[in-house]
Amino acid sequence: MRNSHQKNGQPATWQKVLHYIGAYKYLLALSILFAGLSVALTLYIPLLIGHAIDCILGPGQVDFAALSGIMVKIAVAAVITALLQWLMNTVNNKITFEVVRDIRDEAFQKIEILPLRYIDSHAYGEIVSRVISDADQFGDGLLMGFTQLFTGVVTILGTLIFMLSIHAGIAAVVVLMTPISLFVARFIATRTHAMFRLQSETRGEQTAFIDEMVNHQKVVQAFGHEDENLEAFDEINRRLSKYSLRATFFSSLTNPGTRFVNNMVYAAVALAGALAAIGGGIMPGILASFLSYVNQYTKPFNEISGVITELQNALACAERVFALIEEPPRSADAGLAELPESVSGAVSLENVAFSYVPDVSLIEGLCLEVQPGQRVAIVGPTGCGKTTLINLLMRFYDVNAGAIRVDGADIREVTRHSLRRSYGMVLQETWLKNGTIRDNIAMGKPDASEEEIVAAAKASHAHSFIKRLSDGYDTVIAEDGGSLSQGQKQLLCIARVMLCLPPMLILDEATSSIDTRTELKIQDAFAEMMKGRTSFIVAHRLSTIRDADVILVMKDGHIIEQGSHTQLLEKGGFYATLYNSQFSLS
Repeated sequence: MRNSHQKNGQPATWQKVLHYIGAYKYLLALSILFAGLSVALTLYIPLLIGHAIDCILGPGQVDFAALSGIMVKIAVAAVITALLQWLMNTVNNKITFEVVRDIRDEAFQKIEILPLRYIDSHAYGEIVSRVISDADQFGDGLLMGFTQLFTGVVTILGTLIFMLSIHAGIAAVVVLMTPISLFVARFIATRTHAMFRLQSETRGEQTAFIDEMVNHQKVVQAFGHEDENLEAFDEINRRLSKYSLRATFFSSLTNPGTRFVNNMVYAAVALAGALAAIGGGIMPGILASFLSYVNQYTKPFNEISGVITELQNALACAERVFALIEEPPRSADAGLAELPESVSGAVSLENVAFSYVPDVSLIEGLCLEVQPGQRVAIVGPTGCGKTTLINLLMRFYDVNAGAIRVDGADIREVTRHSLRRSYGMVLQETWLKNGTIRDNIAMGKPDASEEEIVAAAKASHAHSFIKRLSDGYDTVIAEDGGSLSQGQKQLLCIARVMLCLPPMLILDEATSSIDTRTELKIQDAFAEMMKGRTSFIVAHRLSTIRDADVILVMKDGHIIEQGSHTQLLEKGGFYATLYNSQFSLS
Protein backbone atom coordinates (compact mmCIF):
# COMPACT_ATOMS: atom_id res chain seq x y z
CA MET A 1 0.00 0.00 0.00
CA ARG A 2 2.87 2.33 0.79
CA ASN A 3 4.43 1.71 -2.59
CA SER A 4 1.22 2.59 -4.40
CA HIS A 5 1.03 5.77 -2.36
CA GLN A 6 4.54 6.68 -3.41
CA LYS A 7 3.72 6.10 -7.07
CA ASN A 8 0.55 8.16 -6.96
CA GLY A 9 1.87 10.68 -4.48
CA GLN A 10 3.72 13.07 -6.80
CA PRO A 11 0.82 13.90 -9.18
CA ALA A 12 -1.50 14.35 -6.20
CA THR A 13 1.06 16.59 -4.46
CA TRP A 14 1.45 18.64 -7.64
CA GLN A 15 -2.31 19.17 -7.75
CA LYS A 16 -2.27 20.46 -4.18
CA VAL A 17 0.67 22.78 -4.91
CA LEU A 18 -1.10 24.15 -8.00
CA HIS A 19 -4.21 24.71 -5.89
CA TYR A 20 -2.24 27.02 -3.57
CA ILE A 21 -0.53 28.75 -6.50
CA GLY A 22 -3.94 29.29 -8.12
CA ALA A 23 -4.78 31.86 -5.47
CA TYR A 24 -2.14 34.10 -7.07
CA LYS A 25 -3.05 33.50 -10.73
CA TYR A 26 -2.75 37.20 -11.63
CA LEU A 27 0.78 37.36 -10.26
CA LEU A 28 1.50 34.09 -12.04
CA ALA A 29 0.27 35.57 -15.34
CA LEU A 30 2.47 38.60 -14.73
CA SER A 31 5.47 36.36 -14.10
CA ILE A 32 4.83 34.43 -17.31
CA LEU A 33 4.48 37.71 -19.24
CA PHE A 34 7.81 39.02 -17.88
CA ALA A 35 9.44 35.65 -18.62
CA GLY A 36 8.14 35.67 -22.19
CA LEU A 37 9.27 39.24 -22.87
CA SER A 38 12.73 38.75 -21.32
CA VAL A 39 13.27 35.52 -23.28
CA ALA A 40 12.10 37.17 -26.51
CA LEU A 41 14.62 39.97 -26.06
CA THR A 42 17.33 37.50 -25.03
CA LEU A 43 16.73 35.58 -28.26
CA TYR A 44 16.63 38.77 -30.30
CA ILE A 45 20.18 39.69 -29.26
CA PRO A 46 21.91 36.69 -31.02
CA LEU A 47 20.01 37.56 -34.19
CA LEU A 48 21.34 41.11 -33.97
CA ILE A 49 24.85 39.76 -33.37
CA GLY A 50 24.53 37.61 -36.49
CA HIS A 51 23.53 40.66 -38.54
CA ALA A 52 26.49 42.55 -37.02
CA ILE A 53 28.85 39.80 -38.15
CA ASP A 54 27.45 39.98 -41.66
CA CYS A 55 28.19 43.74 -41.65
CA ILE A 56 31.89 42.88 -41.44
CA LEU A 57 32.51 41.49 -44.92
CA GLY A 58 36.30 41.68 -44.79
CA PRO A 59 39.27 44.04 -44.43
CA GLY A 60 38.10 47.54 -45.32
CA GLN A 61 34.57 46.30 -45.98
CA VAL A 62 32.81 47.20 -42.71
CA ASP A 63 29.36 48.84 -42.78
CA PHE A 64 29.90 51.11 -39.76
CA ALA A 65 26.55 52.91 -40.13
CA ALA A 66 24.55 49.67 -39.97
CA LEU A 67 26.86 48.23 -37.29
CA SER A 68 26.43 51.20 -34.93
CA GLY A 69 22.64 50.99 -35.22
CA ILE A 70 22.74 47.26 -34.39
CA MET A 71 24.99 47.88 -31.35
CA VAL A 72 22.50 50.45 -29.96
CA LYS A 73 19.69 47.94 -30.38
CA ILE A 74 21.73 45.27 -28.55
CA ALA A 75 22.42 47.66 -25.63
CA VAL A 76 18.77 48.69 -25.31
CA ALA A 77 17.61 45.06 -25.50
CA ALA A 78 20.12 44.03 -22.80
CA VAL A 79 18.99 46.79 -20.39
CA ILE A 80 15.28 46.02 -20.87
CA THR A 81 15.98 42.28 -20.46
CA ALA A 82 17.75 42.89 -17.13
CA LEU A 83 14.83 45.02 -15.90
CA LEU A 84 12.26 42.40 -16.92
CA GLN A 85 14.22 39.63 -15.22
CA TRP A 86 14.40 41.70 -12.01
CA LEU A 87 10.62 42.27 -12.11
CA MET A 88 10.02 38.57 -12.81
CA ASN A 89 12.20 37.50 -9.86
CA THR A 90 10.39 39.97 -7.58
CA VAL A 91 7.00 38.56 -8.62
CA ASN A 92 8.26 34.98 -8.24
CA ASN A 93 9.49 35.70 -4.71
CA LYS A 94 6.12 37.23 -3.87
CA ILE A 95 4.23 34.15 -5.14
CA THR A 96 6.56 31.68 -3.40
CA PHE A 97 6.55 33.32 0.02
CA GLU A 98 2.80 33.92 -0.10
CA VAL A 99 2.20 30.23 -0.94
CA VAL A 100 4.53 29.09 1.87
CA ARG A 101 2.79 31.49 4.25
CA ASP A 102 -0.62 30.10 3.26
CA ILE A 103 0.57 26.51 3.74
CA ARG A 104 2.09 27.33 7.14
CA ASP A 105 -1.10 29.12 8.21
CA GLU A 106 -3.21 26.13 7.21
CA ALA A 107 -0.83 23.70 8.91
CA PHE A 108 -0.90 25.70 12.16
CA GLN A 109 -4.69 26.03 11.98
CA LYS A 110 -4.88 22.25 11.58
CA ILE A 111 -2.66 21.76 14.65
CA GLU A 112 -5.16 23.87 16.60
CA ILE A 113 -8.04 21.52 15.71
CA LEU A 114 -6.24 18.18 15.62
CA PRO A 115 -7.45 15.56 18.08
CA LEU A 116 -5.25 15.41 21.15
CA ARG A 117 -4.70 11.76 20.26
CA TYR A 118 -2.60 12.86 17.24
CA ILE A 119 -0.52 15.36 19.24
CA ASP A 120 0.14 12.76 21.96
CA SER A 121 1.24 10.14 19.43
CA HIS A 122 3.73 12.32 17.51
CA ALA A 123 6.96 13.90 18.70
CA TYR A 124 6.55 17.67 19.05
CA GLY A 125 9.84 18.33 17.27
CA GLU A 126 8.71 16.25 14.29
CA ILE A 127 5.53 18.33 13.97
CA VAL A 128 7.57 21.54 14.26
CA SER A 129 9.94 20.25 11.58
CA ARG A 130 7.06 19.82 9.15
CA VAL A 131 5.75 23.35 9.67
CA ILE A 132 9.15 25.10 9.71
CA SER A 133 11.93 23.12 8.01
CA ASP A 134 9.88 21.20 5.43
CA ALA A 135 7.92 24.33 4.47
CA ASP A 136 11.24 26.19 3.99
CA GLN A 137 12.66 23.41 1.81
CA PHE A 138 9.47 23.38 -0.22
CA GLY A 139 9.65 27.16 -0.67
CA ASP A 140 13.27 26.99 -1.87
CA GLY A 141 12.40 24.38 -4.49
CA LEU A 142 9.28 26.25 -5.58
CA LEU A 143 11.22 29.50 -5.98
CA MET A 144 13.82 27.78 -8.14
CA GLY A 145 10.99 26.26 -10.17
CA PHE A 146 9.43 29.67 -10.78
CA THR A 147 12.74 31.36 -11.51
CA GLN A 148 14.19 28.79 -13.90
CA LEU A 149 11.38 26.52 -15.03
CA PHE A 150 9.24 29.21 -16.69
CA THR A 151 12.13 30.94 -18.41
CA GLY A 152 13.60 27.58 -19.38
CA VAL A 153 10.42 26.34 -21.04
CA VAL A 154 9.82 29.66 -22.81
CA THR A 155 13.47 29.76 -23.93
CA ILE A 156 13.20 26.28 -25.44
CA LEU A 157 10.02 27.15 -27.33
CA GLY A 158 11.37 30.54 -28.45
CA THR A 159 14.72 29.25 -29.68
CA LEU A 160 12.97 26.41 -31.50
CA ILE A 161 10.79 28.91 -33.35
CA PHE A 162 13.82 31.09 -34.24
CA MET A 163 15.83 28.07 -35.44
CA LEU A 164 12.98 26.77 -37.58
CA SER A 165 12.61 30.20 -39.14
CA ILE A 166 16.35 30.36 -39.93
CA HIS A 167 16.94 26.81 -41.25
CA ALA A 168 14.39 24.04 -40.80
CA GLY A 169 16.82 21.25 -41.78
CA ILE A 170 19.41 22.06 -39.11
CA ALA A 171 16.65 22.69 -36.56
CA ALA A 172 15.36 19.17 -37.25
CA VAL A 173 18.73 17.77 -36.08
CA VAL A 174 18.28 19.58 -32.75
CA VAL A 175 14.69 18.38 -32.31
CA LEU A 176 15.54 14.76 -33.09
CA MET A 177 18.34 14.68 -30.49
CA THR A 178 16.32 16.45 -27.74
CA PRO A 179 14.55 13.30 -26.39
CA ILE A 180 17.94 11.87 -25.37
CA SER A 181 18.43 14.76 -22.90
CA LEU A 182 14.88 14.43 -21.59
CA PHE A 183 15.33 10.68 -21.09
CA VAL A 184 18.54 11.16 -19.09
CA ALA A 185 16.92 13.82 -16.84
CA ARG A 186 13.80 11.74 -16.21
CA PHE A 187 15.77 8.55 -15.55
CA ILE A 188 17.77 10.26 -12.79
CA ALA A 189 14.88 12.33 -11.35
CA THR A 190 12.67 9.28 -10.74
CA ARG A 191 15.41 7.83 -8.53
CA THR A 192 16.05 10.94 -6.47
CA HIS A 193 12.54 11.44 -5.03
CA ALA A 194 12.72 8.41 -2.72
CA MET A 195 16.08 9.58 -1.37
CA PHE A 196 14.84 13.11 -0.73
CA ARG A 197 11.76 11.70 1.03
CA LEU A 198 13.95 9.62 3.36
CA GLN A 199 16.17 12.67 3.90
CA SER A 200 13.15 14.79 4.89
CA GLU A 201 11.75 12.13 7.25
CA THR A 202 15.11 11.65 8.96
CA ARG A 203 15.56 15.41 9.30
CA GLY A 204 12.21 15.54 11.11
CA GLU A 205 13.32 12.68 13.38
CA GLN A 206 16.53 14.54 14.17
CA THR A 207 14.63 17.76 14.98
CA ALA A 208 12.33 15.84 17.31
CA PHE A 209 15.29 14.24 19.11
CA ILE A 210 17.07 17.57 19.56
CA ASP A 211 13.86 19.19 20.83
CA GLU A 212 13.37 16.38 23.35
CA MET A 213 16.96 16.52 24.61
CA VAL A 214 17.02 20.32 24.97
CA ASN A 215 13.72 20.34 26.88
CA HIS A 216 14.85 17.56 29.21
CA GLN A 217 18.55 18.35 29.56
CA LYS A 218 18.32 18.46 33.36
CA VAL A 219 17.02 14.89 33.44
CA VAL A 220 19.71 13.79 30.98
CA GLN A 221 22.49 15.25 33.11
CA ALA A 222 20.95 14.11 36.38
CA PHE A 223 20.99 10.48 35.20
CA GLY A 224 24.32 10.74 33.36
CA HIS A 225 22.73 9.81 30.06
CA GLU A 226 24.89 12.10 27.89
CA ASP A 227 26.92 9.31 26.22
CA GLU A 228 23.83 7.27 25.33
CA ASN A 229 22.18 10.34 23.84
CA LEU A 230 25.30 11.15 21.83
CA GLU A 231 25.26 7.61 20.42
CA ALA A 232 21.56 7.90 19.55
CA PHE A 233 22.13 11.30 17.91
CA ASP A 234 25.14 9.98 15.99
CA GLU A 235 23.01 7.10 14.67
CA ILE A 236 20.31 9.49 13.40
CA ASN A 237 22.99 11.82 12.04
CA ARG A 238 24.67 8.95 10.19
CA ARG A 239 21.39 7.95 8.58
CA LEU A 240 20.69 11.57 7.60
CA SER A 241 24.18 11.85 6.14
CA LYS A 242 23.72 8.60 4.18
CA TYR A 243 20.35 9.60 2.72
CA SER A 244 21.54 13.15 1.98
CA LEU A 245 24.68 11.83 0.26
CA ARG A 246 22.66 9.42 -1.87
CA ALA A 247 20.15 12.13 -2.81
CA THR A 248 22.96 14.53 -3.69
CA PHE A 249 24.86 11.85 -5.63
CA PHE A 250 21.90 10.91 -7.81
CA SER A 251 20.87 14.53 -8.33
CA SER A 252 24.46 15.53 -9.22
CA LEU A 253 24.42 13.06 -12.13
CA THR A 254 21.71 15.07 -13.88
CA ASN A 255 23.75 18.08 -14.95
CA PRO A 256 26.80 16.20 -16.34
CA GLY A 257 24.49 13.76 -18.13
CA THR A 258 22.45 16.44 -19.86
CA ARG A 259 25.58 18.53 -20.60
CA PHE A 260 27.13 15.54 -22.40
CA VAL A 261 24.02 15.16 -24.55
CA ASN A 262 23.88 18.91 -25.19
CA ASN A 263 27.52 18.94 -26.37
CA MET A 264 26.63 16.15 -28.79
CA VAL A 265 23.75 18.27 -30.10
CA TYR A 266 26.03 21.30 -30.51
CA ALA A 267 28.64 19.28 -32.39
CA ALA A 268 26.00 17.81 -34.71
CA VAL A 269 24.52 21.24 -35.44
CA ALA A 270 27.96 22.78 -36.03
CA LEU A 271 28.78 20.05 -38.54
CA ALA A 272 25.43 20.34 -40.34
CA GLY A 273 25.67 24.15 -40.36
CA ALA A 274 29.22 24.17 -41.70
CA LEU A 275 28.19 21.89 -44.58
CA ALA A 276 25.20 24.15 -45.29
CA ALA A 277 27.40 27.28 -45.22
CA ILE A 278 29.89 25.72 -47.67
CA GLY A 279 27.02 25.04 -50.04
CA GLY A 280 25.78 28.63 -49.66
CA GLY A 281 22.61 27.61 -47.85
CA ILE A 282 23.29 29.85 -44.85
CA MET A 283 25.30 33.02 -44.18
CA PRO A 284 28.23 32.83 -41.70
CA GLY A 285 26.65 35.43 -39.38
CA ILE A 286 23.32 33.62 -39.36
CA LEU A 287 25.16 30.34 -38.64
CA ALA A 288 26.81 32.04 -35.64
CA SER A 289 23.35 33.13 -34.49
CA PHE A 290 22.07 29.58 -35.02
CA LEU A 291 24.88 28.10 -32.90
CA SER A 292 24.10 30.66 -30.21
CA TYR A 293 20.46 29.55 -30.31
CA VAL A 294 21.56 25.93 -29.95
CA ASN A 295 23.43 26.86 -26.77
CA GLN A 296 20.42 28.76 -25.48
CA TYR A 297 18.15 25.85 -26.47
CA THR A 298 20.21 23.22 -24.66
CA LYS A 299 21.11 25.33 -21.61
CA PRO A 300 17.55 25.25 -20.14
CA PHE A 301 17.67 21.46 -20.22
CA ASN A 302 20.57 21.61 -17.77
CA GLU A 303 18.73 24.17 -15.65
CA ILE A 304 15.42 22.30 -15.81
CA SER A 305 17.15 19.05 -14.84
CA GLY A 306 18.58 20.88 -11.80
CA VAL A 307 15.15 22.32 -11.07
CA ILE A 308 13.60 18.87 -11.30
CA THR A 309 16.09 17.63 -8.71
CA GLU A 310 15.20 20.51 -6.37
CA LEU A 311 11.51 19.95 -7.03
CA GLN A 312 11.90 16.30 -5.99
CA ASN A 313 13.18 17.53 -2.64
CA ALA A 314 10.45 20.18 -2.49
CA LEU A 315 7.73 17.63 -3.27
CA ALA A 316 9.05 15.22 -0.63
CA CYS A 317 8.86 18.05 1.94
CA ALA A 318 5.46 19.20 0.65
CA GLU A 319 4.08 15.67 1.06
CA ARG A 320 4.94 15.75 4.76
CA VAL A 321 3.33 19.17 5.27
CA PHE A 322 0.22 18.17 3.31
CA ALA A 323 0.01 14.93 5.31
CA LEU A 324 -0.28 17.09 8.45
CA ILE A 325 -2.81 19.45 6.83
CA GLU A 326 -4.94 16.50 5.68
CA GLU A 327 -5.04 14.76 9.04
CA PRO A 328 -8.69 14.28 10.07
CA PRO A 329 -9.61 17.11 12.46
CA ARG A 330 -11.53 16.58 15.65
CA SER A 331 -15.29 16.43 15.19
CA ALA A 332 -16.76 19.81 14.27
CA ASP A 333 -18.64 22.05 16.71
CA ALA A 334 -20.75 23.64 13.98
CA GLY A 335 -24.46 23.47 14.77
CA LEU A 336 -23.93 22.29 18.34
CA ALA A 337 -25.65 23.92 21.28
CA GLU A 338 -23.91 26.26 23.73
CA LEU A 339 -23.72 25.57 27.43
CA PRO A 340 -24.99 28.58 29.40
CA GLU A 341 -22.25 30.73 30.95
CA SER A 342 -23.43 29.79 34.45
CA VAL A 343 -24.08 26.08 34.68
CA SER A 344 -25.13 24.53 37.98
CA GLY A 345 -22.28 21.98 37.84
CA ALA A 346 -24.24 18.72 37.82
CA VAL A 347 -22.01 16.12 36.13
CA SER A 348 -22.95 12.52 35.36
CA LEU A 349 -21.01 9.70 33.75
CA GLU A 350 -23.19 6.95 32.28
CA ASN A 351 -21.49 3.61 31.54
CA VAL A 352 -18.41 5.37 30.17
CA ALA A 353 -15.87 3.24 28.32
CA PHE A 354 -12.58 4.51 26.92
CA SER A 355 -9.18 3.28 25.80
CA TYR A 356 -6.21 4.98 24.15
CA VAL A 357 -5.34 1.79 22.27
CA PRO A 358 -8.25 -0.16 20.72
CA ASP A 359 -7.15 -3.56 22.02
CA VAL A 360 -6.18 -2.38 25.53
CA SER A 361 -9.16 -1.35 27.65
CA LEU A 362 -8.66 1.31 30.31
CA ILE A 363 -12.06 2.55 31.54
CA GLU A 364 -15.12 0.32 31.32
CA GLY A 365 -18.66 0.85 32.56
CA LEU A 366 -17.78 3.91 34.66
CA CYS A 367 -20.84 5.47 36.32
CA LEU A 368 -20.80 8.59 38.50
CA GLU A 369 -23.28 11.22 39.67
CA VAL A 370 -21.85 14.52 40.92
CA GLN A 371 -24.20 17.03 42.47
CA PRO A 372 -23.77 20.80 41.94
CA GLY A 373 -21.19 22.25 44.33
CA GLN A 374 -19.75 18.89 45.38
CA ARG A 375 -16.02 18.49 45.92
CA VAL A 376 -14.99 15.21 44.34
CA ALA A 377 -11.51 13.85 45.01
CA ILE A 378 -10.04 11.21 42.70
CA VAL A 379 -7.29 8.96 44.06
CA GLY A 380 -5.64 5.75 43.04
CA PRO A 381 -2.35 4.21 41.92
CA THR A 382 -0.43 5.40 38.84
CA GLY A 383 -2.13 4.39 35.59
CA CYS A 384 -5.54 3.82 37.14
CA GLY A 385 -7.25 6.42 34.91
CA LYS A 386 -7.31 9.61 37.01
CA THR A 387 -5.85 11.89 34.34
CA THR A 388 -7.81 10.06 31.66
CA LEU A 389 -11.02 10.90 33.51
CA ILE A 390 -10.00 14.58 33.51
CA ASN A 391 -9.28 14.39 29.75
CA LEU A 392 -12.76 12.97 29.18
CA LEU A 393 -14.48 15.59 31.37
CA MET A 394 -12.77 18.37 29.38
CA ARG A 395 -13.44 16.50 26.12
CA PHE A 396 -9.80 16.38 25.13
CA TYR A 397 -10.76 12.83 24.21
CA ASP A 398 -14.23 11.51 23.36
CA VAL A 399 -15.63 8.47 25.12
CA ASN A 400 -15.78 5.22 23.17
CA ALA A 401 -19.11 4.31 24.72
CA GLY A 402 -21.57 5.76 27.21
CA ALA A 403 -22.00 9.48 27.81
CA ILE A 404 -20.81 12.35 30.00
CA ARG A 405 -23.42 14.99 30.81
CA VAL A 406 -23.17 18.48 32.28
CA ASP A 407 -26.51 19.80 33.54
CA GLY A 408 -28.16 17.00 31.56
CA ALA A 409 -26.50 17.93 28.23
CA ASP A 410 -24.27 15.35 26.53
CA ILE A 411 -20.90 17.13 26.21
CA ARG A 412 -20.57 15.81 22.64
CA GLU A 413 -23.66 17.84 21.73
CA VAL A 414 -22.35 21.18 22.99
CA THR A 415 -19.44 23.26 21.69
CA ARG A 416 -16.02 22.61 23.18
CA HIS A 417 -15.58 26.32 23.87
CA SER A 418 -18.71 26.56 26.00
CA LEU A 419 -17.80 23.34 27.83
CA ARG A 420 -14.22 24.37 28.61
CA ARG A 421 -15.34 27.88 29.51
CA SER A 422 -17.28 26.24 32.34
CA TYR A 423 -14.14 24.67 33.82
CA GLY A 424 -11.15 26.17 35.58
CA MET A 425 -8.14 23.91 35.34
CA VAL A 426 -4.87 23.88 37.31
CA LEU A 427 -2.52 21.03 36.44
CA GLN A 428 0.64 19.72 38.01
CA GLU A 429 2.39 20.54 34.71
CA THR A 430 2.30 24.32 34.38
CA TRP A 431 2.05 26.21 31.11
CA LEU A 432 2.89 29.88 30.60
CA LYS A 433 3.30 31.80 27.37
CA ASN A 434 5.91 34.31 26.22
CA GLY A 435 4.59 37.67 27.48
CA THR A 436 4.07 39.74 30.59
CA ILE A 437 2.95 38.42 33.96
CA ARG A 438 -0.28 40.37 33.45
CA ASP A 439 -0.93 38.70 30.07
CA ASN A 440 -0.44 35.25 31.57
CA ILE A 441 -2.86 35.83 34.43
CA ALA A 442 -5.48 37.42 32.17
CA MET A 443 -5.33 34.67 29.55
CA GLY A 444 -8.80 33.35 30.36
CA LYS A 445 -10.28 36.85 30.81
CA PRO A 446 -8.49 39.31 28.49
CA ASP A 447 -10.80 42.19 29.41
CA ALA A 448 -10.05 41.92 33.15
CA SER A 449 -9.25 45.17 34.94
CA GLU A 450 -5.99 45.82 36.77
CA GLU A 451 -7.82 45.56 40.11
CA GLU A 452 -9.21 42.12 39.20
CA ILE A 453 -5.80 40.83 38.13
CA VAL A 454 -4.13 42.06 41.32
CA ALA A 455 -6.96 40.62 43.45
CA ALA A 456 -6.54 37.20 41.78
CA ALA A 457 -2.77 37.35 42.31
CA LYS A 458 -3.28 38.20 46.00
CA ALA A 459 -5.80 35.38 46.40
CA SER A 460 -3.27 32.93 44.96
CA HIS A 461 -0.42 34.41 47.07
CA ALA A 462 1.47 35.32 43.88
CA HIS A 463 1.29 39.11 44.41
CA SER A 464 4.26 39.29 46.78
CA PHE A 465 6.78 37.60 44.45
CA ILE A 466 5.38 39.47 41.41
CA LYS A 467 6.08 42.82 43.11
CA ARG A 468 9.66 41.72 43.71
CA LEU A 469 10.23 41.21 39.97
CA SER A 470 12.04 43.93 38.03
CA ASP A 471 8.92 45.31 36.31
CA GLY A 472 6.20 43.84 38.53
CA TYR A 473 3.16 42.81 36.51
CA ASP A 474 4.82 44.16 33.35
CA THR A 475 7.76 41.76 33.68
CA VAL A 476 8.17 39.79 30.45
CA ILE A 477 8.76 36.08 30.95
CA ALA A 478 10.02 33.62 28.37
CA GLU A 479 8.16 30.60 27.14
CA ASP A 480 7.08 28.30 29.99
CA GLY A 481 8.08 30.76 32.69
CA GLY A 482 11.75 31.30 31.96
CA SER A 483 13.67 31.91 35.20
CA LEU A 484 10.63 31.59 37.50
CA SER A 485 10.69 28.69 39.92
CA GLN A 486 8.25 25.82 39.43
CA GLY A 487 6.30 26.98 42.47
CA GLN A 488 6.04 30.56 41.18
CA LYS A 489 4.82 29.31 37.81
CA GLN A 490 2.17 27.23 39.53
CA LEU A 491 1.00 30.22 41.56
CA LEU A 492 0.49 32.16 38.31
CA CYS A 493 -1.58 29.29 36.89
CA ILE A 494 -3.70 29.31 40.07
CA ALA A 495 -4.13 33.10 39.79
CA ARG A 496 -5.33 32.61 36.21
CA VAL A 497 -8.16 30.36 37.40
CA MET A 498 -9.01 32.56 40.37
CA LEU A 499 -9.48 35.47 37.99
CA CYS A 500 -12.05 33.60 35.89
CA LEU A 501 -13.86 31.77 38.72
CA PRO A 502 -15.77 29.35 36.46
CA PRO A 503 -18.64 27.22 37.84
CA MET A 504 -16.55 24.00 37.83
CA LEU A 505 -12.94 23.36 38.82
CA ILE A 506 -10.34 20.70 38.03
CA LEU A 507 -7.30 20.65 40.30
CA ASP A 508 -4.72 18.05 39.32
CA GLU A 509 -2.02 18.16 42.02
CA ALA A 510 -2.36 21.94 41.82
CA THR A 511 -0.01 22.62 44.76
CA SER A 512 2.60 19.92 44.11
CA SER A 513 5.46 22.41 43.52
CA ILE A 514 4.61 24.86 46.30
CA ASP A 515 6.28 25.00 49.70
CA THR A 516 4.30 23.72 52.70
CA ARG A 517 3.63 27.12 54.23
CA THR A 518 2.30 28.63 50.99
CA GLU A 519 0.37 25.43 50.29
CA LEU A 520 -1.61 25.83 53.52
CA LYS A 521 -2.55 29.37 52.46
CA ILE A 522 -3.46 28.18 48.95
CA GLN A 523 -5.61 25.40 50.38
CA ASP A 524 -7.57 28.04 52.30
CA ALA A 525 -7.94 30.07 49.10
CA PHE A 526 -9.05 26.95 47.21
CA ALA A 527 -11.57 26.12 49.92
CA GLU A 528 -13.06 29.59 49.54
CA MET A 529 -13.01 29.34 45.74
CA MET A 530 -14.65 25.89 45.72
CA LYS A 531 -17.65 27.01 47.71
CA GLY A 532 -20.70 26.49 45.52
CA ARG A 533 -18.58 25.13 42.67
CA THR A 534 -18.36 21.55 41.47
CA SER A 535 -14.72 20.56 41.93
CA PHE A 536 -12.70 17.57 40.79
CA ILE A 537 -9.47 17.18 42.76
CA VAL A 538 -6.81 14.71 41.66
CA ALA A 539 -4.44 14.13 44.54
CA HIS A 540 -1.52 11.89 45.38
CA ARG A 541 -1.06 13.31 48.87
CA LEU A 542 -4.19 12.01 50.51
CA SER A 543 -3.86 14.43 53.45
CA THR A 544 -4.98 17.26 51.11
CA ILE A 545 -8.41 15.77 50.33
CA ARG A 546 -9.76 14.95 53.77
CA ASP A 547 -12.46 17.59 53.47
CA ALA A 548 -13.74 16.40 50.07
CA ASP A 549 -17.46 15.61 49.95
CA VAL A 550 -16.83 12.44 47.94
CA ILE A 551 -13.63 10.51 47.40
CA LEU A 552 -13.49 8.22 44.36
CA VAL A 553 -10.93 5.44 44.60
CA MET A 554 -9.92 4.24 41.13
CA LYS A 555 -8.08 1.12 40.12
CA ASP A 556 -7.66 -0.28 36.61
CA GLY A 557 -10.19 2.19 35.18
CA HIS A 558 -12.94 1.35 37.68
CA ILE A 559 -14.26 3.13 40.76
CA ILE A 560 -13.75 0.47 43.40
CA GLU A 561 -14.61 2.59 46.47
CA GLN A 562 -16.61 5.75 47.02
CA GLY A 563 -17.38 7.80 50.13
CA SER A 564 -16.07 10.41 52.52
CA HIS A 565 -12.61 10.25 54.08
CA THR A 566 -13.98 8.96 57.39
CA GLN A 567 -16.26 6.39 55.74
CA LEU A 568 -13.46 4.98 53.60
CA LEU A 569 -11.07 4.71 56.55
CA GLU A 570 -13.74 2.90 58.59
CA LYS A 571 -14.32 0.54 55.67
CA GLY A 572 -10.66 -0.52 55.84
CA GLY A 573 -10.37 -1.16 52.10
CA PHE A 574 -8.00 -0.05 49.37
CA TYR A 575 -8.19 3.64 50.31
CA ALA A 576 -7.36 2.90 53.94
CA THR A 577 -4.36 0.90 52.78
CA LEU A 578 -3.16 3.76 50.56
CA TYR A 579 -3.70 6.36 53.28
CA ASN A 580 -1.97 4.38 56.02
CA SER A 581 0.95 3.48 53.75
CA GLN A 582 1.66 7.17 53.08
CA PHE A 583 1.82 8.01 56.75
CA SER A 584 3.80 4.93 57.66
CA LEU A 585 6.36 5.87 54.99
CA SER A 586 6.55 9.41 56.30
